[in-house]
Amino acid sequence: MTDTTVTYLFDPLCGWCYGAAPMLDRLAASGIAFDLLPTGLFSGAGARPLDAGFAAHAWANDQRIERLSGQRFSQAYLDNVLNVRGTLLDSSAATLGISAAGLDDPRQRLPALKAIQHARYVDGRDIVTADGVRQVLADAGMADAATAVKAPTDKVLAAHRELVSRGRALFQRLHANGVPSLAIIGNDAPRLIGSNALFGSYDNLVAHIQAA
Repeated sequence: MTDTTVTYLFDPLCGWCYGAAPMLDRLAASGIAFDLLPTGLFSGAGARPLDAGFAAHAWANDQRIERLSGQRFSQAYLDNVLNVRGTLLDSSAATLGISAAGLDDPRQRLPALKAIQHARYVDGRDIVTADGVRQVLADAGMADAATAVKAPTDKVLAAHRELVSRGRALFQRLHANGVPSLAIIGNDAPRLIGSNALFGSYDNLVAHIQAA
């Protein structure tokens, strides 16, 4: 499958996208290339207050994701993220950071996404403000992306808007019912591989990709 490129639709504040990371790692190790497209699910009009009701709902889902994927949702995340009132569930800054990281090399979007996810779900750090994302990217050795989040240039902002626009357009075209989702872009219409395949067996996921 070394010639296969898979488009990955995601949002950095989606717990299920974090849960899919081990499967993405296995696919990447097999030689599959990824084109990461953010859908802006929790940014712009999709941002919302992180109130007690949503936090409880998120934590219940997170426990299920942990059981299915083995991905860790830490006590620090519960204490310092979910149980802190007055913050927003807003992926705008994190998505901008991922766009900036991939500005010159799109392959850097995946490491940036993983660094941001780990910072939130394991370390319990802020990834919803520009300052928080900037620090996470700086700590991950992505100094240029960190600088871009703090003071984005017109070039970075234009690339970011184009990336999110592509992600939203493909999401709608595929009639996807959520993220994470995978798509195979071939000569024909793009073909959707739903999120369920990312939480089953690896062999089953590979079979879905090969059949698409």
